[in-house]
Amino acid sequence: MSREYRYQRLETWLLDGIAGKRWSVGERLPSVREMCAEQQLSKATVLHAYQRLEARGLVEARPKSGYFVLPNTANRAVPLIGNDTVVAPAPVTVSDVVMDVMSRGAAFDILAGLQAQRRPAQSFSEQASLDENITETSNAGVTALNRSVGRALRSQADSAHHYYDEPAGDNVLREQLAQRYRRYGCERNAEDYCITAGCQQSLFLALMVSCQRGDIVAVESPGFYGVLQLLEQLGLQVVEIPASPVTGLDADALERALQQWDIRACVVTPAYATPTGANLPLATRKKLLLLAEQYDLALIEDDIYGELGFLGRPDPLKAEDKTGRVILCSSFSKSLSRDLRIGWIDAGRWHNQVKRLKLVTLLASSRFVQQGLASFLKDGGYDTHLRRQREQLRLQRDQLVNFLDEHWAADIRFSVPEGGMAMWLQLPEEIDTLAAYGVALSKGVVITPGSLFSSSDHYRNCLRLSFLHPLTMARQDALKTLMGVLSH
Repeated sequence: MSREYRYQRLETWLLDGIAGKRWSVGERLPSVREMCAEQQLSKATVLHAYQRLEARGLVEARPKSGYFVLPNTANRAVPLIGNDTVVAPAPVTVSDVVMDVMSRGAAFDILAGLQAQRRPAQSFSEQASLDENITETSNAGVTALNRSVGRALRSQADSAHHYYDEPAGDNVLREQLAQRYRRYGCERNAEDYCITAGCQQSLFLALMVSCQRGDIVAVESPGFYGVLQLLEQLGLQVVEIPASPVTGLDADALERALQQWDIRACVVTPAYATPTGANLPLATRKKLLLLAEQYDLALIEDDIYGELGFLGRPDPLKAEDKTGRVILCSSFSKSLSRDLRIGWIDAGRWHNQVKRLKLVTLLASSRFVQQGLASFLKDGGYDTHLRRQREQLRLQRDQLVNFLDEHWAADIRFSVPEGGMAMWLQLPEEIDTLAAYGVALSKGVVITPGSLFSSSDHYRNCLRLSFLHPLTMARQDALKTLMGVLSH
C-alpha cells in the first residue's frame, strides 16, 4: 500500500478547497506561516505543496504577496476557430453598431453613460480630482502624469505657443520610446519614431504608405474592428485569416492566402489581441517575418497591448525585423489614459513617407503634453503605473472568470488571456448577439457583438467582454441581465 506524505495530504486539502470555492479565483491562499500554524506542518512541507499546485498551473506565487488562485484553464473548453477557411478578398463594410457602441462610451464596458454622468475635465491637471471614484490604481498613475504635464506647461517660454512641434514629434519623448523598446530587443534610435495622435492614426499612416486603393490587406479573424474601419475608408480589400483565441493568427493559412493573392500588407496584434486576448507563439512570429520577406509583405504590428502582459512583456515583432518590413504602431491609450492621444509609429523603410503624411493629416502634436509624458517616463512614473495596472487587470480578469464560472451556463466557451483587457465568449450556435444588441440596450446593457470583429458576418454567436473595469455590483447585475437576454 503506497504511503501518502504530508505534503500530498495538504495538496489534496488545498485542491478540495479551491474546487469547493473556499478560495475563489484571484484570492490569496493562507500564507506559508499561517498554514504551518494551522496544519501543524513544517515550512518545507507547505512550500512543497504550494509549489506542486503552482507547477499544475492552479496557483501563482507573487513576490512579497503570497500564492494566489489562478483560473483553471487545464480542462476549460476554449472558443473554437469559427472561420477556419480563407475566403476570397472583398471590399469592407463595417456595421453601424460600431459607431453606436463608441458613441455610448462603452467600447470596453457593458454599462453606458458612466462618463456622461461626470462633469468633463477642463484640463489634465483637473482630471485627478474628478477621478476619485475610479480605482486608486488608475488615479495614482494619472495624477503623477498630470503633475508632469503641468510642470511642462508652466515651463514653456512665453512665445512657445506660437510655434508648431517638429513633424516627427518631441525628440526627448522619441528618445524615451527608443530606450523602452531597446529593453525588448529593438535596436532603434529616436530618429526611427514618429509621434502620432494615437494608435489608430499610426495604423492609418501605416496602411497609407504600404498600400494603394484596391490593394489586398490580410487581417486576423476575429480582429480589431478599428482596422476594418480604416480599410473601408481607404478603399482596400480584406482577406480574413483565421486566428485562434489562444495562439492568434494562423501563419499557415496566411501562407496559403499569399500563394493565391497579391497581398500587400498584413495587420497583426502579436500580444494580447482584441477581441480574444491571444498571444502569438515564437514559432508563429518567426514564420510571419519569413513570409514578409518571401512575399514582399508589409507587416503592420499593432503593439498597443504589449505592455499589459501579466507574466511579462513579449518582445515585439519589430525586435527581429532585419529588413525594415515591420511597421510598429502603438500608443499610451490602453496602458495609461484614453484621453492621452499620443501614439507612435516606427515605420522602417517607410519612415520618411510617414513623416510627410503625418504633417499633412495632423500637422503637429502638443509640445507640452509630449514633454510632460517624456518626463513621466524618464522619472519612472510610467513603470510604476504599469506594475499597478497589470496587477489590477489581472485581478479583474480573475473576478470576471470566477463570475462566469459561477453564474453563466456550462455551454459557453471563453478565453482566459494572460494580458490585455478583453476576453472572447463563444455561445451556442442559435444565439445571435448582434440581434440581441437592441434588446440588451433597452435594458441598459451595451454589448460588443462578435460579428463586429469580421467583415464577413462571422461570429454572430460570440461577443467580447472586457475586464478593464472592476466587477462592481452594477456590472454583475448587467451581466446577469445580459444572460437573461441571450437565453430567450
